[in-house]
Amino acid sequence: MKPGSAKGEILSKIRNALSKSLPQPYASPDNGHSFYKSSPEIPEIRFAENFKDNGGEFIFCMDEAEFLEQLNELAESKGWRHLFAWEKQLQDLFIKNNFKKCRIGRGLEKADAGVTGCEALIARTGSILLSSRQMEGRGLSIFPPAHVVVATVDQIVNDLEDGLRGLREKYPNMPPSLIALVSGPSQTADIEKTLVKGAHGPKEIYLFLIDKAAD
Repeated sequence: MKPGSAKGEILSKIRNALSKSLPQPYASPDNGHSFYKSSPEIPEIRFAENFKDNGGEFIFCMDEAEFLEQLNELAESKGWRHLFAWEKQLQDLFIKNNFKKCRIGRGLEKADAGVTGCEALIARTGSILLSSRQMEGRGLSIFPPAHVVVATVDQIVNDLEDGLRGLREKYPNMPPSLIALVSGPSQTADIEKTLVKGAHGPKEIYLFLIDKAAD
């Protein structure tokens, strides 16, 4: 046997196999319908249940006034004195209501919690959709030990597909360079299968859902 002949035979078989087309074993997929069955459950309830199952804390608020009251109670119970918010809408809300615990600066090493908005809430998985196009970028949802997300009922969608479609419509000319799904506190069991929270991000996550219709 000549040197390299075995290798040549193998490569010849591969070339022959690739040159032959095989019949499609499956019918063409129907991309016009959702892969998942629709749920009769109210999206708000579905999201809240799944989010809590993921380890998140869910707080429903009738309006912005109740949100500020609930956030203040949470901050007091946790001993938070430095809540950082970079989104102008949130900053304006805190300033207008003289919410003293809010910080607008960027010294994240002092932050007890980062307060951000979101792009959408995915009801089926209880996940929060974030993107790099948000004013706070990535740092505020990753660096502080706690992440507080503020959202409204009209941001809830059924599936991730709906959330991504909303992003394409919102940013038609310049899509986000980063899209993230947050489905609960950061946790890992990489080392000796011991569950550790906060290894790659916040160890606590809170979702304040405001009923915008109540304004």
